[in-house]
Amino acid sequence: MYNTSKLKSLQSLTTTYLSQPHKIELGPLKELLKFHEYQYYVASEPFISDFEYDQLYQHLITIESANSSLISKDSPSQRVGNSLNNSFETVAHLVPMLSLENSYNAEDLIDFDRKAKEGASLEEITYCVEPKFDGASISLLYENDLLVRACTRGDGVAGEDITNNIKQIRSIPLSIPLLENGIQQMEIRGEVIMSKKAFADFNEKLKEKQIATLANPRNAAAGSLRMKDPKEVASRNLDAFIYHISYFLPAPKTTLSPLLSSHSGSLELLWNMGFRSPQKEKKIIKGVEKVISFCSEFEAQRDSLPYEIDGLVIKVNDFALQEKLGMTSHHPRWAIAYKFKARQATTILESVEFQVGRTGAVTPVAKLKAVALGGVTVSSISMHNEEYIKEKDLRLGDTVIIERAGDVIPQIVQSIPKLRTGKEKIIQFPTNCPVCNALLEKEEAEAVWRCNSPLCTAQIIERIIHFVSKDAMDIKSFGEANIRKFYELGLLTNIPSLYQLDFSKITGLEGFGKKSIDNLNAAIEVSKTQPLYRLIYALGIRFVGETTAKTIASHIQHILDLKDFTEEQLQSFDDVGIKVATSIYQFFHEPKNIELIESLEKLGLNMIQTNDTAVDGNLAGLNFLFTGTLTQLKRSEAEAMVESRGGHILGGVSSKLNYLVVGEDAGSKLEKAKKIASIKIISEADFVELINSNSKS
Repeated sequence: MYNTSKLKSLQSLTTTYLSQPHKIELGPLKELLKFHEYQYYVASEPFISDFEYDQLYQHLITIESANSSLISKDSPSQRVGNSLNNSFETVAHLVPMLSLENSYNAEDLIDFDRKAKEGASLEEITYCVEPKFDGASISLLYENDLLVRACTRGDGVAGEDITNNIKQIRSIPLSIPLLENGIQQMEIRGEVIMSKKAFADFNEKLKEKQIATLANPRNAAAGSLRMKDPKEVASRNLDAFIYHISYFLPAPKTTLSPLLSSHSGSLELLWNMGFRSPQKEKKIIKGVEKVISFCSEFEAQRDSLPYEIDGLVIKVNDFALQEKLGMTSHHPRWAIAYKFKARQATTILESVEFQVGRTGAVTPVAKLKAVALGGVTVSSISMHNEEYIKEKDLRLGDTVIIERAGDVIPQIVQSIPKLRTGKEKIIQFPTNCPVCNALLEKEEAEAVWRCNSPLCTAQIIERIIHFVSKDAMDIKSFGEANIRKFYELGLLTNIPSLYQLDFSKITGLEGFGKKSIDNLNAAIEVSKTQPLYRLIYALGIRFVGETTAKTIASHIQHILDLKDFTEEQLQSFDDVGIKVATSIYQFFHEPKNIELIESLEKLGLNMIQTNDTAVDGNLAGLNFLFTGTLTQLKRSEAEAMVESRGGHILGGVSSKLNYLVVGEDAGSKLEKAKKIASIKIISEADFVELINSNSKS
């Protein structure tokens, strides 16, 4: 970046300004501070101590405070905001930010390479491979060499304006002086991260202040971007890698850099401009077999990196080929993300807690010796039921292997019997409810023990929590902690009591001022008008999820119509089998449940199904089901795509199912679907192409 002569000159100026501050001039001082920011945050080769940098920075503040007209937009002082942001404005990207298709094995990469070669009409393709940083995506806009806007990815079309917060990241230049020709306009993409060291240091400071520590570097980085106080953002020592130029318009009378003919060239150009691009981390590889080998080698080194990554990104290096291959509505056809395997660790199973859910199911939860796994600290893992414990031969005191499936959900893989000392103890499943002491019961065909006492406080509280949840009645301001607090205070006793709250008794409670109470009251009133399927789901009928609730609602006019349906009639509904039909029938033939519904109706809740205009689209009449973890879309987004095109979502595998969309870590639904010849099993990528087609398949 800087030649030897320039380095010596800047270092000499540093020594002079530190020892003789009366010689400081504003222009050279700003250049000097930018140089030291670059050396520290981009090159990772600081030339001065933090204390010395702070001295120089304070001289800048002193000069600018004396004459505000001297403050320029790219001054290092403009990184720190002077006031709090009240909100984040939504702004559109110049070019949409698409997602990447994901791969998890060599076969996926080979298939990607095959499609790329077919599209490019080549026998072999050169790729640029770079780390997939585990942070928060950002988009930066520069105009006339100055940073004018920064925003989050958002929905890919528009994001939130976080310019003030991005200015706190010193590896992001406020201007682009390190370029021969100027830039009229440039939009670039990158990832904000918190290094492992910065994360550990920040958590140590939180511990000293007796504040809860952050979960992992990724969450710490992502959460920082939407903080209201830029100074708080600055305290987190965030970093950023810039890896993509989405739009580039050079200054008038200048030509495009020859480096902009390839992705690797664009990374070099970004580096030359002063950005921290993955210029040093990238690898240019010809042929997919060598790409696969590199992915394997790099995965083995991931823990040695100073920051978290969750995979590698493989991109067709030549921009002309990228243009030829094009993209779908969701992702480019010239790039793919190779995701690393689930992370594993060993720890000790110290104890077991038995928790009671809203249906009375008693779930054993393993309490583990806390262990870092995939960037988070794991200390609790569900063990599901008694049979799970027996199958895995788990004992108190066991050394166990745990993993985060898909780097998200922790689970126990196995115990290690060879490490037992003889002090381990068999896990005794309770015979009585751990909350109300009622005798537990288990149906012959089930693995779950249940408490069937209607007086069990754990179930009552969990049912209320479920009723107000986002996918149910969505009563905002009523989080789990508040439900439990209100129940303990006697303000809540059951579901109807939600609509009979004495707000005068809430006044004065911690966290409930007038505005909070008004918001809660408004949210309760809004919930009364929720569509019928939400109420059906909120009632917590066993085996009835949100999808099944929609199916049921579409067949009735009033919720109490369900009293008149036989089990056989219920089974005629899409997505309703024997088990679900029996559960619905039993629920609506239990007098206490009918009494609950009638009470809610008297309190003003909507009980009527409104018939929406039928949707006619390219998926009309087709039934879909999703299994496993989707990586390109949220499950709710994918289901909404189906319904908006006339399709229907089922809750289980049956002969009525047309398409099973398989994500990562698919389980029993996939195995069951394989046994039914009429079901088409497709990938998430196939699904995206299907919904964008103009004909049924």
